[in-house]
Amino acid sequence: METADLITLEDDCIQLLQELIRIPSVNFGEGKGDEEDVAKFVVAKLAEVGIESELIETGPKRFNVVARIAGADTTRPGLVVHGHLDVVPANAADWSFDPFVGDIKDGYVRGRGAVDMKDGDAMFLAIARSWARTGYVPPRNILLIFFADEEAGSSFGSRWMVANRPEIFEGYSEAISEVGGFSVTITGGHRLYFIETAEKGIQWMEITAHGTAGHGSFINHDNAVTKLARVIDRIGSHVWPQRETATGAKFWGKIAELTGEKYDPSRATDLLKHIGGAARMMGATTQNTANPSILNAGYKANVIPGSATAVVDGRFLPGFEHELEETIRQLVGQDADISVQVRDKALEVDFSGPLVEAMSAAILSQDPEGVPVPYLMSGGTDNKALSDLGIIGYGFSPLRLPADLDFFALFHGVDERVPVEGVKFGVRALVNFFENC
Repeated sequence: METADLITLEDDCIQLLQELIRIPSVNFGEGKGDEEDVAKFVVAKLAEVGIESELIETGPKRFNVVARIAGADTTRPGLVVHGHLDVVPANAADWSFDPFVGDIKDGYVRGRGAVDMKDGDAMFLAIARSWARTGYVPPRNILLIFFADEEAGSSFGSRWMVANRPEIFEGYSEAISEVGGFSVTITGGHRLYFIETAEKGIQWMEITAHGTAGHGSFINHDNAVTKLARVIDRIGSHVWPQRETATGAKFWGKIAELTGEKYDPSRATDLLKHIGGAARMMGATTQNTANPSILNAGYKANVIPGSATAVVDGRFLPGFEHELEETIRQLVGQDADISVQVRDKALEVDFSGPLVEAMSAAILSQDPEGVPVPYLMSGGTDNKALSDLGIIGYGFSPLRLPADLDFFALFHGVDERVPVEGVKFGVRALVNFFENC
């Protein structure tokens, strides 16, 4: 890409990010979200450069955007490039600035969605616009999608699209999206770029204890609240064994190699000290987890209820779903019943092949000292839905980040922001990636 075109691309990307942030596309969960204005903004920005797109409504104010960009070799399986348009709520009273200001201060674009994931949306959108302006044709077909509802289960977004419009994805074999390709500076000053190749599975469970209802002044040895409290204490206090996954072996092995440590799969958390703020999430990728998150019992101080319930957020490593289920059954025992509210698969793909090589080369084109590594994400993305169609997904929306930035704390956090230069790095890296994907 010519220097002038690259500068135009970078400027367009930053402006798009600011404008996207200023459109409050908040998803409150339970079907209460609104991507209408932001989706129509994306459609308009694509139309400005002659790119046609389809606006797909999946519920009141729930909208997805789909655009198809023909590649040079239309016989090759295509690549899905997807982002999500919704953001989580922001309590303005907790922030030091307006959550939807979308301004630039101290070298950062500020506002809700700056890192999750309107920065990625802006990069994908800006590159598509640049292709249209310059007449560039990517090497393979590109399916550009901006989903609704990723922040609340994707029922109005990728899940709906896969179930109701699977024909859109025919001819596409791979995908890239959020939470991958960002830098983390570890001990020794090594800059690692985390490329997401795996995701933990989800199992949200409702735990219900039953007992004898009665007057609060009586002796009651069959108290549902007491039973539930014992169960939840056992679950919340359980120490899960550390387990090795294929992705974890490569990730922690590289950390150990670069820091001169020994990698022991049963003690991977010993290496967390080397990765700064990334330890916030990566510690949870060494084991299954089960965190009590909701308690509900009773309706009056002097009435002992006949039942009490809790919700537990369970997350399992690829290959260790059975361990989660069996352990929870043992911890609950005969004191309560278990019902599964939400279950979603774990994902894990190899860190090899032409697409991975293109991602790694793209990082190195912008940072020759960078070290691309695969990593396992503790949460999930829309790649889970696409995997139902056999599409192999990766997290790759690159960012070069300051060594002292606690990046993971910004996800769904207060004062969300992203460095301008980091975004420019990302869009340049993506240009290289798309040229070689």
